[in-house]
Amino acid sequence: MANRDRIIDAAVTLLAEGGRDAVSTRAVSAAAGVQAPAIYRIFGDKQGLLDAVASHGFETYLRTKTAAPPTDDPVADLRRGWDTHVDFGLTNPALYSLSYGDPRPGAAPPAARQAAEILAGIIHRIAEAGRLAVTETRAVNLVHAGGRGTTLMLISLPETERDPALSTMARESIIGTITTDAPPDVAPGPVATAVAMRAVLPAATVLTGPERDLLAEWLDRIATVQPR
Repeated sequence: MANRDRIIDAAVTLLAEGGRDAVSTRAVSAAAGVQAPAIYRIFGDKQGLLDAVASHGFETYLRTKTAAPPTDDPVADLRRGWDTHVDFGLTNPALYSLSYGDPRPGAAPPAARQAAEILAGIIHRIAEAGRLAVTETRAVNLVHAGGRGTTLMLISLPETERDPALSTMARESIIGTITTDAPPDVAPGPVATAVAMRAVLPAATVLTGPERDLLAEWLDRIATVQPR
């Protein structure tokens, strides 16, 4: 096994057993059977090691998210993705807290960024279906904030005090806020219509570039109307 793999395996074990504080350079080098300078040579610094550990742990989570093919119902896919996310956090609390408990703007681990891209793809499909009641950016941020906050809160509680219904309630509250499911004989509102049109606007090749830019500006203004 290469030094890099031994170091990551040792760090993952220490993280699971003792949390972030247990992943010291000295402890990792001793557990991996390497000299401390090897950690800095391979990962740059301790934060580089922690990011590598987070990405390594998230590989399993991402395999779970990408293994399930999308269905014809993107909202159902969003529900499934939320549940998978929360379950991963509760099953791997130290790893989840390492990735999401100490946010650094613009410095999320690659695997966490990939997970965010998967979420953005689901939200885009909801928009294309005409079922998104807010802008895609607002929806992605709200789902991400709700899922992360719910998971971290549940992690902070003793297992015996965790209410499994809490995640479901938070999930449905957010889905109810960002989506619209109007009856077939009722036309969707202007915001949902604008969001749907904005999602498919790049395919409107009959328009010139400046025309698409102008229409995009108008649609964004309609879509960002504050909900009442």
